[in-house]
Amino acid sequence: MRRRLVESTLAVAVVAVVLLGVPLAAAGAILQRESARAAVSTAARTLSRAVERRIAENLQVSDRFIADYVTGKDYHAVVVLPGGQRFEVGTTPTGQTFSDQVQTPAGVSVLVEQPRSVVSGDVVRVILLVATVAVVAVGAAVGVGVLQARRLSAPLLELSEAARRLGSGEARLAFERSGLDELDRVAEVLAGSAERIAGILAAERQFASDASHQLRTPLTALSMRLEEIADTDDLEVVRDETRIAQVQVERLASVVDDLLSRARRSRAATAVEIDVDDVLTQQVAEWRPAMAAAARELVLAGERGLRAVVTPGGLGQVISVLVENSLVHGAGRVTLRTRTSGGRVVIEVGDQGRGVPEDLVPTVFERSVSGGTGTGLGLSLARDLAEADGGRLELVRARPPLFALFLTAGDDSSEPSGGAAMTPPQR
Repeated sequence: MRRRLVESTLAVAVVAVVLLGVPLAAAGAILQRESARAAVSTAARTLSRAVERRIAENLQVSDRFIADYVTGKDYHAVVVLPGGQRFEVGTTPTGQTFSDQVQTPAGVSVLVEQPRSVVSGDVVRVILLVATVAVVAVGAAVGVGVLQARRLSAPLLELSEAARRLGSGEARLAFERSGLDELDRVAEVLAGSAERIAGILAAERQFASDASHQLRTPLTALSMRLEEIADTDDLEVVRDETRIAQVQVERLASVVDDLLSRARRSRAATAVEIDVDDVLTQQVAEWRPAMAAAARELVLAGERGLRAVVTPGGLGQVISVLVENSLVHGAGRVTLRTRTSGGRVVIEVGDQGRGVPEDLVPTVFERSVSGGTGTGLGLSLARDLAEADGGRLELVRARPPLFALFLTAGDDSSEPSGGAAMTPPQR
C-alpha cells in the first residue's frame, strides 16, 4: 500500500510539473528572445539619437564615442554619417543575429546586431532553472507521499492485525485513534464487534461450565439407575428404578431449560440496534430466485426506516425460517410487512395458502411438530432466536397464515399516526 501511495503521489507530481513546467520553460525562452530583440532595437535608436546630437553640436563622432553605447553587450554597431564616413565597433557576428537598423532624418544610418548564441545561453539557463525547480517539487512531493503513506498505512496495518487477532479468538481489542475519521469509525465498529463476540464467548463458556457442573450429578445418578435396571431380573425393581429414572430425567430437563434460559438472557445482552430494511431486503434478494422457480412472488411492504434491537444475524435467521415455511407449506404471494405497535417493531410474514390446521395451532412452535414432511424444528428455533433477543414470534392468524415477529424498537422507530395496533396473543 505504501508503494502504491508513493507511486500515485509521484505520478500526480510529475503530471503537474509537466503541465506547468514545460509551458513555463517555453514562455521563459520566448521572453528571453523578445527581450534581446527589444534591447537591440533600443540600443540602435539610442545610438542614432546620440550621433545626431553630436553632429548638431558640431562635435566629432569617433569609435570610442560609439563604443560607449555597445561595449560589454556583445553588440556589433555600424554607423554611417551623412557625408559617408563609416564607423564600426565590435566583432562582426557569424550565424543568426538579432539586429535593427535606424535611418534618421538627418541622414545618419545606425545598425546594431547581437549574436543569437549569446541569448541562447540565457534561454538554457532559464530552462535549467525551471528544471531544477521541477526536480525539487517532485522530490518534495515524494517526501510528502512517503509521510502520508506511513500515516495512512500504520492504522490500516493495526486494523489488519486486530482483525487477525479477532479471528484467532482474541476478543478484547484496544485501538488508538489515528485522527482519520474513516479509519477511526472502522476501528470503533471492529472494537464493538469484538466486545459483542467477547460477550457471546463468555456466555458460551459460562453455559459450558454451568452445564458441566449442573448436569454431572443427575447424569451420574441416571447412569446408576440404568445399571441397576440392566443388572436385575426382578420386574418390580425394574419398575421402581424406572420411576426414579423418569424423575431424574425430568430434573435433568429442568436443569437444561434453566441453563438455556440463562444463555438466552446473556445472548440478549449482545443485541444492537440495526436497520430492519437492510435485513428484509437481503432476505428478499436471497429467497426471490427460489420463489420464482416455484412460480411464487415475494414482496416487501409496510413502513420503511424502522430500526430494532436484535442480535446481528438473528433477525435474518428468523425471517429466513418464516419465508421457507411459507415456500414449503404455503401458496400464492408471500408478503413481508413491517409496522410499529406499542413501542415495538412488528414484522409480519404471510401467504395465501390454506394455513395451519386447527389441530396444529396450539403446538405449531413445539419441536417435532410439522404439518408436512419436515422435522418440525424450524419454527421452534425461530421462536427461540426471537426470545433470545427479547422479542416474540406468534401465529396471529391461522388461515390464511400470518406470523408476526415483535421486536424492541430502536430510537429512530416511532408509532404510526393511524391504524389499529396489533398485540401478540398471550400463551
